[in-house]
Order: sequence, then structure tokens, then C-alpha cells
Amino acid sequence: MAEKEKNRRQFIKIASIGAAVSLTGVRSSLGQVRGAQAGKQQFKLGLASYTLRKFNLDDTLAMTKRVGLKYICFKSMHLPLDSTPAQIRSVVAKVKEAGLILYGGGVISMKNEAQVHQAFDYAKAAGMKVIIGVPAPELLPLVNKKVRQYDIKVAIHNHGPGDKLYPIPARAIERIKDLDKRIGLCHDIGHTIRVGSDPIASSRKFADRLLDVHIKDVSEATAKGHGVEIGRGVIDIPKFLKMLVKIKYSGIVSFEYEKDADDPMAGLAESVGYVRGVLAAI
Repeated sequence: MAEKEKNRRQFIKIASIGAAVSLTGVRSSLGQVRGAQAGKQQFKLGLASYTLRKFNLDDTLAMTKRVGLKYICFKSMHLPLDSTPAQIRSVVAKVKEAGLILYGGGVISMKNEAQVHQAFDYAKAAGMKVIIGVPAPELLPLVNKKVRQYDIKVAIHNHGPGDKLYPIPARAIERIKDLDKRIGLCHDIGHTIRVGSDPIASSRKFADRLLDVHIKDVSEATAKGHGVEIGRGVIDIPKFLKMLVKIKYSGIVSFEYEKDADDPMAGLAESVGYVRGVLAAI
């Protein structure tokens, strides 16, 4: 923990220097750092809109822009699953007008065949590239068929302690290893560590099926662990991000900040700033 706190202070210092340089108008050195990092980092940063579950669509788009994120994955409160094609087009237009990219939807439960068909029709109508989902195991053959039909990826989300289907990525892999590789993982690293498993090792081991990431931090590596600002918890975020760069992960790393649902902006902004500081330093 002492080493982790040392790393945290180091990255906060780097981020602070970067901000100071920008404010004084001396942009060249900061630009060089960003340019060098852009060559290493193939993934983009985004937001899982469940973070802003207490806010309406317009506020959610504005708040996402405010923290400097461009990619967004909608939970159903921001685009209901039973939306008509016209309603979906209207929401998609708002996203584009805000300068954001709607890359996915979820987490979407798929407990019967009708819900599988609905999820794919919904994603296709919205132009989503990936469904973050929890399909019942017996429906995986149908999901496999729909993936090939629609060319939309399905990233299975692990939910940690209490999840009987997919508590950790390894359990999902057991069920999908022989299916189309467009069926993979949405790795929620907070839930993984709450089971007592190593999220860094899991992501590295299953790199070829890693389609999406929910990045967060938690207070302890047990079922009692709860969400905290990234950098204040028990996950070694610098090591995790370095691993993503090393495996050349090219998907989206979406912030799912679950703390302070009524007033999340301070914690979300701190989390985004911490991650950007780490990425500028590696």
C-alpha cells in the first residue's frame, strides 16, 4: 500500500504540472507528452452512463462532455430498450449534436429469446458496435447466431459476488470459448477484485476476448468493497493501464463511477483526471 500511495502522489504531481503548463500557455512540452502517449495507447476513454443514472439524457450528455469524455455506452434509463425506431433516431441525433459517440448499450439482461432479439434490434437501430450483456447460458447459441447476422459484438459483463452466472471473466470464458470471437468480455475490474480475483491477470489472460472495460476502484478486495474515486482504492490502476497498453487493447475503457449517485461529478472528474495523469506518465 505504501508503494501504491507513492505512485498515486507521483501521478497527481504529473497531472498538476500538466495543468500548470497549459495555463501558462507553454504547450509544446505537454503536447509532446500527449503525442508520445497517443502512439502507445490504442484504447479510448468513455463513460458507462449508469454512472449518471439519476440524471436525464440532456444532463448526461452535458456532464459527459464536461469531464472530457467522447465515447458513451447507454444504460436503458437514457435510451429505453423498448424505444421505437423514431425515438432511437432522436436520441442518436442528440448524441451526435453533443459531439459524442454512442458506441454501445448495456448492461442488458437477456433472459429469454425475445430479449435477445430486442437487444440486437435496439443496438442495430442505434448504430451501436457492442452490446454489454448478460445472456442466459442456454441462449448463447442464439446470441452466437445473432452476432454473425448483425456483426455486433457482445461483451459479457461480470458482476462479482452474488452473480451465479458470470462473477468473474473466467466463468464467462468457460461458456463462450468455442463461440464466435465477437462474443467476449466486458471486464468490470471492480467486481473482479471483490471476488478476490486479480483483474490485471484476468485481462492479460483473456486479452483476445477483451471487448470492453468498466474501470473503477473499490475500497477493499472483498464482497464488502464499495466504489471509491479511482486511485483511492485497492486496485493498482497504473499497473492495470500499463497492461492494457502492453496487450494493445483497442476497445473502450469506460468509467463506471457508482459512488455519489446524486452528485457524482467531483468524484467522476477526479477519477478521469487520475487516469489521464497515469496515461500521460507511462
